[in-house]
Amino acid sequence: MAPKKDSKPAKGDSKSKGKGSGGKADKDEGGSSKLKAATAINTRHILCEKHSKKEEALAKLRDGAKFDDVAREFSEDKARQGGSLGWKVRGSLDAAYEKAAYELEPSTMGNSKFVEVKTGHGYHIIMVEGRR
Repeated sequence: MAPKKDSKPAKGDSKSKGKGSGGKADKDEGGSSKLKAATAINTRHILCEKHSKKEEALAKLRDGAKFDDVAREFSEDKARQGGSLGWKVRGSLDAAYEKAAYELEPSTMGNSKFVEVKTGHGYHIIMVEGRR
C-alpha cells in the first residue's frame, strides 16, 4: 500500500514534497529530492486505529498544537513519550511507514512537518526530528 499524504499542508508545511495523495510515492532518495540519503531517522508518530480519531489529531496539529502533546493525547501505542520511537535504521520499520518517513523533511516539535500513512497497525501521523 502506498503512503498517503494529506492533501492539505500541515501548519508550516509549505515546503513538503508532493501534492495530494500519492504525490511523494513516485520519488526516491536519489531523485530530485533535496534530502540527502540517510541510514537512520529519529522519528515520532501518532498511531490511531480509527480514521476519525486520526482526523481529530490532524485537526489539533493544524491548529498549532505541539506534536508531542497531540501524540500523548491521541496515540494508541506504547510510545507514549510524545510518540517518540527514537532512532530507527533502514529496514527496522513497517515498509509503508519507513518509505513515508525517509522521504519526510526533519522538523521541530513546535513547527512540525508530518505525513500520514496507513499500515497493518492502523493510521500513523509521522514526524521526523533528525536524519543521519
